[in-house]
Amino acid sequence: MLIKTSHDGFSHPTSSDITSPTVYAGRRDLIKLMASGVAGAALSTWATREAHAQGATPRPGKGAALPGARSILPGAITMEKLTEYKDASSYNNFYEFGTDKADPAKNAHSLKTTPWTVEIEGLVKKPAKYTLEDLLKLSAQEERIYRLRCVEGWSMVIPWVGYSLSELIKRVEPLGSAKYVEFVTQADPKTMPFVGSRVLEWPYVEGLRLDEAMNPLTLLSFGMYGEVLPNQSGAPVRLVVPWKYGFKSGKSLVKIRFTDKQPATAWNKAAASEYGFFSNVNPNVDHPRWSQATERRIGEDGLFAKKRKTLMFNGYEAQVGQLYAGMDLKKFF
Repeated sequence: MLIKTSHDGFSHPTSSDITSPTVYAGRRDLIKLMASGVAGAALSTWATREAHAQGATPRPGKGAALPGARSILPGAITMEKLTEYKDASSYNNFYEFGTDKADPAKNAHSLKTTPWTVEIEGLVKKPAKYTLEDLLKLSAQEERIYRLRCVEGWSMVIPWVGYSLSELIKRVEPLGSAKYVEFVTQADPKTMPFVGSRVLEWPYVEGLRLDEAMNPLTLLSFGMYGEVLPNQSGAPVRLVVPWKYGFKSGKSLVKIRFTDKQPATAWNKAAASEYGFFSNVNPNVDHPRWSQATERRIGEDGLFAKKRKTLMFNGYEAQVGQLYAGMDLKKFF
């Protein structure tokens, strides 16, 4: 199948509510509170006020607040019904904590997310180690409501909090020879009990082409549902690439490496015939063991209900189709 798209449909956020002194100062104060470990009643009150002022998703009230201004990026806000927080936070794939969907929520409490650093290395002018606090204040936090499609055939709709990965990439200045970006997940057997199992090769590694990583929809996420990420969802910082199957969005990132060669990724190494490097959501390219033409929405569609149709690029074709113009998507799956 060939994709031809002549426009990109992108514009960068310029809304005054994102850059206003009031919102910026409030967000700065929030970061200070988070960094010092303070997450009491005052923080909760501030976050609730901010959420109502910006039209953000109400918090489920479980974790420390992390509000974001509602994104104005084209494609960043789907109007579909949100998946319930209890479902999004308890039905997870995070094999470092077990292979059953309920295992991460049971076992991820052992993950220690402070202190945390993310190392940027490889083909960049400015390699560096960023603390979590550095990353939180690198750019204004936005709320993006994305569809999430798993390669297993189920889906969710989740309000994430973060900012475009491109904001970080621009700071480190990739060299002209950089063509790909590799993402490495924490692999600590002391705090991640299934690291060392034979299911996958550890650490978990994922990768994108540089132009995919620079796409404005590619999100560096620190929160969901107006709160900091729960451990089982990839705390404290993860990737969200909404037009690709969920396993492409690396969790609990500790290293981002820029390279001139296509990274060898975890699932591609485990089963290359089943999990391609690109792994774009595509209803026309089936998994060898099941159809990808339909999907089941967690919390809404029962096992025996009529399944909904899978959308090309998970519904983001207008924003990302041009990245694959002329490519044979069955060959480069």
